Amino acid sequence: MPVFSKRKTNPPSGERPTVRLLDIGPEAAGQRVDNFLIRVCKGVPKSHIYKAIRNGEVRVNKGRVQADYRLEDGDVVRVPPLRLPAVGEVRKVPPLAFPVVYEDDAIVVVDKPAGVAVHGGSGVSFGVIEQLRAARPEARFLELAHRLDRETSGLLIIAKQRKALVALHDLMRERGGRKIYQALVVGDWVNDRQHIRKPLLKWLTAGGERRVKVDAEGKLAHTIVSRLRRYGSYTLVEAELRTGRTHQIRVHLASSGFPIVGDDKYGVDAIRQQFARLGFKRMFLHASRLQIPHPLSGELLNLEAPLPEECVNILKYLEQQK
Repeated sequence: MPVFSKRKTNPPSGERPTVRLLDIGPEAAGQRVDNFLIRVCKGVPKSHIYKAIRNGEVRVNKGRVQADYRLEDGDVVRVPPLRLPAVGEVRKVPPLAFPVVYEDDAIVVVDKPAGVAVHGGSGVSFGVIEQLRAARPEARFLELAHRLDRETSGLLIIAKQRKALVALHDLMRERGGRKIYQALVVGDWVNDRQHIRKPLLKWLTAGGERRVKVDAEGKLAHTIVSRLRRYGSYTLVEAELRTGRTHQIRVHLASSGFPIVGDDKYGVDAIRQQFARLGFKRMFLHASRLQIPHPLSGELLNLEAPLPEECVNILKYLEQQK
């Protein structure tokens, strides 16, 4: 059964786009409406999609919804004109086989490099999921189970079955399993282990870029930070997510006075430029470990991705400078 069916489509190329009404099938049931629209409206900046949701231009069953509304079988989604690609237009996506850390019939876990988006949108034509689909044309179902920031490297879970995807989403909503990152921060982190509990609020800049800040009106966010090793005026830390808010680790560390090296949103520009001159032109944040029950069997999976070579090399350089 199809994920959705179209009632109205874009007009011929050259004409203005019009409203589309999409009937949701069982394969899309349970998916957030914002994620659904990001997939359907390929090439449209995510900021445009979220603005349309906030303005009430996106409707489900003729009513306004929030971005986190989960679709149900039989729902009708109104998709407003969003400068969509022409019907039948095929985007050329270069296939790419990412390093596989774990795979079975239900999921595949890859080691995502920094600088690669997990999906297309916001000025990015394609990402990991589109390239993985292009590399595996025989795969009937491939969907992101969660996200990593574009400049974050490390473990990324892709579901190969709808029931595995739903189970993983349920697990993450219930804060099950453990997601652990490594980050190099500016400053001397003193405590061996520290809990950061600060509410986080999303906002958009005048240019439509998504940002997050600590704000009493935000959502509960909890990060556990452990010191791994000092490197002079820098510290390698381990950060465990107990909630999964956007940019959570980056904002929690920056708001505590320890911004991540190379962070172009919440970091220190002078530090980022200093490391760039050394050849390190990324953010030092790496999803290093996952401890989760398998979405179908329940077996505990302990998965690891070592620090990328460029991160190891910059740590060696800092060690020599001590």
